[in-house]
Amino acid sequence: MTAAITITAVDKHYPRVRALDGIDLTIEQGEFFGLLGPNGAGKSTLINIIAGLTRASRGQVAVLGHDVVSDYRAARRLIGIVPQELVFDPFFTVREVLQIQAGYFGLGRAIDPWIDEVLEALKLSDKANSNMRSLSGGMKRRVLIAQALVHQPQVVVLDEPTAGVDVELRRLLWEFVSGLHRRGHTIVLTTHYLEEAERLCDRIAILNHGRLIALDSKQALLQRELGNTLRLLVMTRSAVDSLPPSLAALIRRHDGDCLELELPRTLDAIITALDALRTAGVVISDLQTRHADLEDVFMALTQQDGGV
Repeated sequence: MTAAITITAVDKHYPRVRALDGIDLTIEQGEFFGLLGPNGAGKSTLINIIAGLTRASRGQVAVLGHDVVSDYRAARRLIGIVPQELVFDPFFTVREVLQIQAGYFGLGRAIDPWIDEVLEALKLSDKANSNMRSLSGGMKRRVLIAQALVHQPQVVVLDEPTAGVDVELRRLLWEFVSGLHRRGHTIVLTTHYLEEAERLCDRIAILNHGRLIALDSKQALLQRELGNTLRLLVMTRSAVDSLPPSLAALIRRHDGDCLELELPRTLDAIITALDALRTAGVVISDLQTRHADLEDVFMALTQQDGGV
Protein backbone atom coordinates (compact mmCIF):
# COMPACT_ATOMS: atom_id res chain seq x y z
CA MET A 1 0.00 0.00 0.00
CA THR A 2 1.29 3.44 -0.94
CA ALA A 3 2.11 5.58 2.10
CA ALA A 4 -0.09 8.60 2.81
CA ILE A 5 2.95 10.88 3.15
CA THR A 6 6.57 10.03 2.38
CA ILE A 7 9.30 12.46 3.47
CA THR A 8 12.81 11.60 2.30
CA ALA A 9 16.01 13.40 3.42
CA VAL A 10 14.29 16.79 3.62
CA ASP A 11 16.38 19.85 4.48
CA LYS A 12 15.22 23.46 4.58
CA HIS A 13 17.84 26.20 4.90
CA TYR A 14 17.36 29.92 5.27
CA PRO A 15 20.29 32.40 5.27
CA ARG A 16 20.79 32.18 9.05
CA VAL A 17 18.62 29.22 10.03
CA ARG A 18 18.54 25.51 9.28
CA ALA A 19 14.83 24.90 9.79
CA LEU A 20 14.88 21.19 8.84
CA ASP A 21 17.84 18.85 8.92
CA GLY A 22 17.55 15.53 7.08
CA ILE A 23 13.97 14.54 7.93
CA ASP A 24 13.03 10.97 6.94
CA LEU A 25 9.46 10.06 7.80
CA THR A 26 6.68 7.85 6.44
CA ILE A 27 3.03 8.20 7.48
CA GLU A 28 0.87 5.25 6.50
CA GLN A 29 -2.65 5.42 5.14
CA GLY A 30 -5.30 5.45 7.86
CA GLU A 31 -2.97 6.55 10.67
CA PHE A 32 -3.80 9.19 13.25
CA PHE A 33 -0.30 10.62 13.41
CA GLY A 34 1.08 13.20 15.86
CA LEU A 35 3.81 15.64 14.83
CA LEU A 36 5.08 17.28 18.01
CA GLY A 37 7.85 19.66 18.98
CA PRO A 38 8.53 22.92 20.83
CA ASN A 39 8.12 26.30 19.15
CA GLY A 40 10.66 26.69 16.36
CA ALA A 41 11.22 22.94 15.99
CA GLY A 42 10.31 22.98 12.28
CA LYS A 43 6.77 21.55 12.36
CA SER A 44 5.09 24.34 10.40
CA THR A 45 7.97 24.46 7.91
CA LEU A 46 7.53 20.74 7.26
CA ILE A 47 3.77 21.14 6.86
CA ASN A 48 4.28 24.01 4.42
CA ILE A 49 6.58 21.79 2.35
CA ILE A 50 4.00 18.99 2.35
CA ALA A 51 1.33 21.50 1.29
CA GLY A 52 3.50 22.84 -1.52
CA LEU A 53 3.67 26.32 0.01
CA THR A 54 7.43 26.09 0.60
CA ARG A 55 10.15 24.34 -1.41
CA ALA A 56 12.58 22.08 0.41
CA SER A 57 16.25 22.92 -0.01
CA ARG A 58 16.92 19.20 -0.50
CA GLY A 59 14.93 15.98 -0.44
CA GLN A 60 11.51 14.84 -1.62
CA VAL A 61 7.95 14.73 -0.29
CA ALA A 62 5.11 12.71 -1.79
CA VAL A 63 1.40 12.51 -0.93
CA LEU A 64 -0.01 9.07 -1.78
CA GLY A 65 2.85 8.60 -4.21
CA HIS A 66 2.54 12.00 -5.92
CA ASP A 67 5.56 14.29 -5.62
CA VAL A 68 4.50 17.65 -4.17
CA VAL A 69 6.71 19.51 -6.68
CA SER A 70 6.68 17.57 -9.95
CA ASP A 71 3.12 16.26 -9.54
CA TYR A 72 1.71 19.07 -7.42
CA ARG A 73 -1.81 19.07 -8.89
CA ALA A 74 -2.48 15.47 -7.85
CA ALA A 75 -0.73 15.92 -4.49
CA ARG A 76 -2.79 18.98 -3.56
CA ARG A 77 -6.00 17.28 -4.62
CA LEU A 78 -5.31 14.49 -2.13
CA ILE A 79 -4.49 16.61 0.93
CA GLY A 80 -6.34 19.16 3.04
CA ILE A 81 -4.45 21.54 5.32
CA VAL A 82 -5.96 23.36 8.31
CA PRO A 83 -3.51 26.19 9.13
CA GLN A 84 -2.78 27.73 12.52
CA GLU A 85 -3.67 31.25 11.41
CA LEU A 86 -7.26 32.45 11.06
CA VAL A 87 -7.10 33.42 7.40
CA PHE A 88 -10.44 34.30 5.81
CA ASP A 89 -12.02 36.35 3.04
CA PRO A 90 -14.27 39.01 4.63
CA PHE A 91 -16.37 39.59 1.51
CA PHE A 92 -18.19 36.24 1.30
CA THR A 93 -20.60 34.12 3.30
CA VAL A 94 -19.57 30.78 4.78
CA ARG A 95 -21.27 28.83 1.99
CA GLU A 96 -19.72 31.02 -0.70
CA VAL A 97 -16.26 30.51 0.79
CA LEU A 98 -16.70 26.74 0.61
CA GLN A 99 -18.11 26.85 -2.94
CA ILE A 100 -15.16 28.99 -4.07
CA GLN A 101 -12.74 26.56 -2.40
CA ALA A 102 -14.43 23.68 -4.22
CA GLY A 103 -14.05 25.58 -7.48
CA TYR A 104 -10.27 25.66 -7.04
CA PHE A 105 -10.36 21.87 -7.47
CA GLY A 106 -12.72 21.93 -10.45
CA LEU A 107 -15.72 20.83 -8.40
CA GLY A 108 -19.10 22.23 -9.41
CA ARG A 109 -22.48 22.38 -7.68
CA ALA A 110 -22.54 18.59 -7.43
CA ILE A 111 -20.41 19.04 -4.29
CA ASP A 112 -23.19 20.99 -2.52
CA PRO A 113 -24.60 17.96 -0.63
CA TRP A 114 -21.12 17.32 0.81
CA ILE A 115 -20.83 21.00 1.79
CA ASP A 116 -24.16 20.68 3.61
CA GLU A 117 -22.90 17.57 5.40
CA VAL A 118 -19.70 19.30 6.53
CA LEU A 119 -21.62 22.38 7.67
CA GLU A 120 -23.96 20.20 9.71
CA ALA A 121 -21.14 18.14 11.23
CA LEU A 122 -19.27 21.28 12.31
CA LYS A 123 -22.44 22.97 13.62
CA LEU A 124 -22.20 25.70 10.97
CA SER A 125 -25.53 25.21 9.20
CA ASP A 126 -27.15 28.21 10.87
CA LYS A 127 -24.15 30.35 9.82
CA ALA A 128 -24.06 29.20 6.19
CA ASN A 129 -25.36 32.51 4.86
CA SER A 130 -23.52 34.70 7.36
CA ASN A 131 -20.65 36.91 6.27
CA MET A 132 -17.26 35.70 7.49
CA ARG A 133 -16.64 39.02 9.22
CA SER A 134 -19.56 38.41 11.57
CA LEU A 135 -18.24 35.11 12.93
CA SER A 136 -16.46 34.55 16.22
CA GLY A 137 -12.92 33.20 16.28
CA GLY A 138 -14.19 29.71 17.07
CA MET A 139 -16.63 29.78 14.15
CA LYS A 140 -13.87 30.95 11.80
CA ARG A 141 -11.77 28.01 12.99
CA ARG A 142 -14.59 25.63 12.03
CA VAL A 143 -14.81 27.22 8.57
CA LEU A 144 -11.07 26.64 8.08
CA ILE A 145 -11.62 22.94 8.78
CA ALA A 146 -14.58 22.87 6.38
CA GLN A 147 -12.42 24.52 3.69
CA ALA A 148 -9.73 21.87 4.12
CA LEU A 149 -12.34 19.11 3.69
CA VAL A 150 -14.51 20.53 0.91
CA HIS A 151 -12.65 18.62 -1.85
CA GLN A 152 -12.86 15.39 0.18
CA PRO A 153 -9.10 14.80 0.61
CA GLN A 154 -7.80 11.44 1.79
CA VAL A 155 -5.11 13.06 3.98
CA VAL A 156 -5.97 15.82 6.46
CA VAL A 157 -3.27 17.87 8.22
CA LEU A 158 -4.31 19.84 11.30
CA ASP A 159 -1.80 22.48 12.43
CA GLU A 160 -2.70 23.49 16.00
CA PRO A 161 -6.46 23.25 15.30
CA THR A 162 -7.55 23.83 18.91
CA ALA A 163 -5.19 26.70 19.77
CA GLY A 164 -7.14 29.34 21.64
CA VAL A 165 -10.55 27.65 21.37
CA ASP A 166 -12.90 26.88 24.25
CA VAL A 167 -13.52 23.45 25.73
CA GLU A 168 -16.85 22.92 23.94
CA LEU A 169 -15.37 23.66 20.51
CA ARG A 170 -12.34 21.48 21.22
CA ARG A 171 -14.63 18.56 22.04
CA LEU A 172 -16.70 19.16 18.89
CA LEU A 173 -13.61 19.30 16.67
CA TRP A 174 -12.18 16.07 18.05
CA GLU A 175 -15.48 14.24 17.69
CA PHE A 176 -15.63 15.33 14.06
CA VAL A 177 -11.98 14.54 13.30
CA SER A 178 -12.22 11.16 15.05
CA GLY A 179 -15.21 10.41 12.81
CA LEU A 180 -13.12 11.24 9.73
CA HIS A 181 -10.42 8.88 10.97
CA ARG A 182 -12.93 6.07 11.48
CA ARG A 183 -14.04 6.58 7.87
CA GLY A 184 -10.49 5.90 6.68
CA HIS A 185 -8.95 9.37 6.41
CA THR A 186 -5.31 9.77 7.38
CA ILE A 187 -4.99 12.48 10.06
CA VAL A 188 -1.78 14.34 10.84
CA LEU A 189 -1.93 16.52 13.95
CA THR A 190 0.38 19.11 15.42
CA THR A 191 -0.55 20.39 18.85
CA HIS A 192 0.93 21.84 22.01
CA TYR A 193 -1.85 20.16 24.01
CA LEU A 194 0.01 16.91 24.57
CA GLU A 195 -2.95 15.25 26.26
CA GLU A 196 -4.76 15.52 22.91
CA ALA A 197 -1.93 13.74 21.11
CA GLU A 198 -1.77 11.08 23.82
CA ARG A 199 -5.51 10.43 23.57
CA LEU A 200 -5.87 10.52 19.78
CA CYS A 201 -2.66 9.53 18.01
CA ASP A 202 -1.52 6.03 17.05
CA ARG A 203 2.08 7.02 16.29
CA ILE A 204 4.08 10.12 17.17
CA ALA A 205 7.12 11.95 15.80
CA ILE A 206 8.95 14.59 17.83
CA LEU A 207 11.00 17.32 16.15
CA ASN A 208 13.53 19.54 17.89
CA HIS A 209 15.91 22.07 16.31
CA GLY A 210 14.83 20.86 12.87
CA ARG A 211 15.76 17.23 13.53
CA LEU A 212 13.64 14.15 14.12
CA ILE A 213 14.52 13.03 17.65
CA ALA A 214 11.81 10.40 18.22
CA LEU A 215 9.46 8.32 16.08
CA ASP A 216 7.49 5.50 17.61
CA SER A 217 4.06 4.25 18.57
CA LYS A 218 2.39 6.08 21.42
CA GLN A 219 2.57 2.95 23.57
CA ALA A 220 6.30 2.51 22.98
CA LEU A 221 7.00 6.15 23.86
CA LEU A 222 4.99 5.89 27.07
CA GLN A 223 6.80 2.72 28.08
CA ARG A 224 10.20 4.40 28.10
CA GLU A 225 11.87 4.05 31.50
CA LEU A 226 10.96 7.44 32.91
CA GLY A 227 9.76 6.06 36.22
CA ASN A 228 7.00 7.09 38.58
CA THR A 229 6.40 10.46 40.16
CA LEU A 230 5.67 10.24 43.89
CA ARG A 231 3.89 13.44 44.98
CA LEU A 232 3.74 14.12 48.71
CA LEU A 233 2.23 16.77 50.94
CA VAL A 234 4.55 17.11 53.92
CA MET A 235 4.03 18.67 57.34
CA THR A 236 7.70 19.09 58.26
CA ARG A 237 9.46 21.25 55.67
CA SER A 238 12.69 21.52 57.65
CA ALA A 239 13.17 17.74 57.58
CA VAL A 240 12.99 17.79 53.77
CA ASP A 241 15.91 20.24 53.68
CA SER A 242 18.10 17.77 55.59
CA LEU A 243 17.45 14.60 53.61
CA PRO A 244 20.38 12.25 52.99
CA PRO A 245 22.06 12.71 49.56
CA SER A 246 20.70 9.42 48.17
CA LEU A 247 17.12 10.63 48.78
CA ALA A 248 17.72 14.29 47.92
CA ALA A 249 18.93 13.15 44.48
CA LEU A 250 15.42 11.85 43.74
CA ILE A 251 13.72 15.21 44.32
CA ARG A 252 12.03 16.43 41.18
CA ARG A 253 10.32 19.46 42.74
CA HIS A 254 10.02 20.97 46.21
CA ASP A 255 7.58 23.82 46.50
CA GLY A 256 6.33 24.66 50.00
CA ASP A 257 4.45 21.68 51.36
CA CYS A 258 4.62 19.80 48.05
CA LEU A 259 7.47 17.37 47.44
CA GLU A 260 7.82 15.35 44.22
CA LEU A 261 10.26 12.44 43.84
CA GLU A 262 11.23 10.69 40.59
CA LEU A 263 11.40 6.94 41.24
CA PRO A 264 11.96 3.76 39.23
CA ARG A 265 8.84 1.93 38.06
CA THR A 266 8.74 -0.59 40.90
CA LEU A 267 6.62 -0.95 44.01
CA ASP A 268 9.78 -1.63 46.03
CA ALA A 269 11.17 1.79 45.03
CA ILE A 270 8.07 3.54 46.42
CA ILE A 271 8.16 1.59 49.69
CA THR A 272 11.91 2.22 50.07
CA ALA A 273 11.46 5.96 49.50
CA LEU A 274 8.60 6.21 52.02
CA ASP A 275 10.63 4.32 54.64
CA ALA A 276 13.62 6.61 54.05
CA LEU A 277 11.45 9.72 54.37
CA ARG A 278 9.97 8.45 57.62
CA THR A 279 13.44 7.68 58.98
CA ALA A 280 14.53 11.22 58.04
CA GLY A 281 11.66 12.63 60.11
CA VAL A 282 9.43 13.75 57.23
CA VAL A 283 5.76 13.66 58.24
CA ILE A 284 3.49 12.96 55.24
CA SER A 285 -0.12 14.17 55.21
CA ASP A 286 -1.05 12.95 51.72
CA LEU A 287 0.54 11.19 48.75
CA GLN A 288 -0.15 10.05 45.20
CA THR A 289 1.78 8.28 42.47
CA ARG A 290 1.65 9.03 38.75
CA HIS A 291 3.03 7.14 35.77
CA ALA A 292 4.95 9.05 33.12
CA ASP A 293 2.69 10.54 30.44
CA LEU A 294 3.43 11.93 26.99
CA GLU A 295 4.34 15.32 28.44
CA ASP A 296 7.01 13.68 30.60
CA VAL A 297 8.40 11.84 27.56
CA PHE A 298 8.32 15.02 25.47
CA MET A 299 10.14 17.08 28.09
CA ALA A 300 12.75 14.39 28.71
CA LEU A 301 13.53 13.98 25.00
CA THR A 302 13.65 17.68 24.11
CA GLN A 303 15.73 18.61 27.17
CA GLN A 304 18.12 15.75 26.48
CA ASP A 305 18.40 17.06 22.90
CA GLY A 306 19.38 20.54 24.01
CA GLY A 307 16.41 22.08 25.76
CA VAL A 308 13.21 23.73 24.67
